[in-house]
Amino acid sequence: MNHRLHRRSFLQHTTAAGLGLASLAGASARGDEKAPLFKISLAQWSLHKTLFSGRMNNLDFAKAAKMEYGIDAVEYVNQFFATKAQDMKYLAEMKSRANDVGVTNVLIMIDGEGQIGDPSEAKRLKAVENHYKWVEAAKFLGCHSIRVNAYSKGSPEEQAKLVTDGLIRLAEFAKDRDINIIVENHGGLSSNGMWLAGVMKMVDMENVGTLPDFGNFDTYDRYKGVKELMPYAKGVSAKSMNFDEAGDDVRTDFRRMIKIVLDAGYHGYVGIEYEGSELSEPAGIIATRKLLEKVRQEFS
Repeated sequence: MNHRLHRRSFLQHTTAAGLGLASLAGASARGDEKAPLFKISLAQWSLHKTLFSGRMNNLDFAKAAKMEYGIDAVEYVNQFFATKAQDMKYLAEMKSRANDVGVTNVLIMIDGEGQIGDPSEAKRLKAVENHYKWVEAAKFLGCHSIRVNAYSKGSPEEQAKLVTDGLIRLAEFAKDRDINIIVENHGGLSSNGMWLAGVMKMVDMENVGTLPDFGNFDTYDRYKGVKELMPYAKGVSAKSMNFDEAGDDVRTDFRRMIKIVLDAGYHGYVGIEYEGSELSEPAGIIATRKLLEKVRQEFS
């Protein structure tokens, strides 16, 4: 799931972490073969302990991403500004602070707005409508997507039909605003790659897709799950936990995962989502960024 200083001096001193990515992004626009295989973003959930404790304010997230971690794209979590979806002054401040340091707003992860696949049609429609304000907020902030949860009740077949109905209703609203509705493997049946891929086939809308997370598969094979979800991916979440002495994640083979991602033809943002316990949140973010950069270089 999903921080700003002296702008001029910062822009002059971010060569190591950010300038390489910026120049490669420029190369991509020129069709240069040195374009990065994928871009790196920071999911706000990586700093959830810091944010929940009050040691960081949501408004400072974009600045922190750029200035502390050398990352120029962010993925927000609505929990950290839950009452601000329609506060245009607040959203304008978020947008301004990101723009001030050259940070791209990628998406907003949405929780706590009801079950899009609720068996009760009234509750399902209410949940869909609860997400409208976040579609509008994402549009204003310049995001390309909101991440939603495919929660429901009943048999797998019943849940697939209900979630499909909810996603189509929400996507119809989002379509006119050029916002994607993307589903993460995030517990329940959504953590079954085959089931969620089946829902994507049933929805069959251009602005509906997936956010494959390297973790969140419970007992389901994570590599199989990511491979099943990648054909519909409009984002990728690089869930990291703890690291060995070589800097590799001890639970997930990042090389194997990134190969699956690239084999699917995906070259968009791969979001850092650190959830480990052995390193602090800042150290975990940096370790994940270094791992992604290392793997990207190896495949390049």
